[in-house]
Amino acid sequence: MRCVIQRVTEASVKAEGKLSGQIQQGFMVLIGVSVRDTEKDVAYMAGKVPNLRIFEDDQGKMNRSLLDVGGSILAVSQFTLYGDARGGRRPGFTDAARPEEANRLYEQLVEAWRGMGVHVETGVFRTDMKVSLVNDGPVTILMDSEKTF
Repeated sequence: MRCVIQRVTEASVKAEGKLSGQIQQGFMVLIGVSVRDTEKDVAYMAGKVPNLRIFEDDQGKMNRSLLDVGGSILAVSQFTLYGDARGGRRPGFTDAARPEEANRLYEQLVEAWRGMGVHVETGVFRTDMKVSLVNDGPVTILMDSEKTF
């Protein structure tokens, strides 16, 4: 499972022209699910993302987590995080999970965060979405449950 986490002051997503999710301070998280992912990968991301200490403390040091600041998550599925463009000009997506399995694990991740008390807004799976955000910092973190980066 891959996540692109952006610290934001605000973010929103429209699905098929209608607002489906909107947050203020927190994380905009793009989520990709691979063919190898299981509930173990969901558990890893569920624990890791909201505990990332990338918000500034009183001394200006990144030392506070999303949970510490009471921030929200805007979660958007994005199979293209598993696009492989090493072999040519058109990316291949063979490492991306099939839609049914990807949606199941994506929904489990969203529910895990909600179970931790995090306010989570979402996009709409398998639709054309338009994402808007104000990246704060800018701070962007890449995470992979297989720890490839």
